[in-house]
Amino acid sequence: MTKAAELRQKDVAAVEAEVKSLQKAHFGLRMQKATQQLGNTATLKATRRDIARAKTILAEKQAAK
Repeated sequence: MTKAAELRQKDVAAVEAEVKSLQKAHFGLRMQKATQQLGNTATLKATRRDIARAKTILAEKQAAK
């Protein structure tokens, strides 16, 4: 789980990279769920919220420019 304070310290490019990385991880989890290999389905919700948190901070940073 990524903390909002950690994301706010990064620059725009780093936050964009974090969003991409989280989306990749979320896709992998969705594929595991589809093939009945995912044991803890709560990780899907957690990654979805991490993506939303990162996108919110990214939008804040871009609006501040």
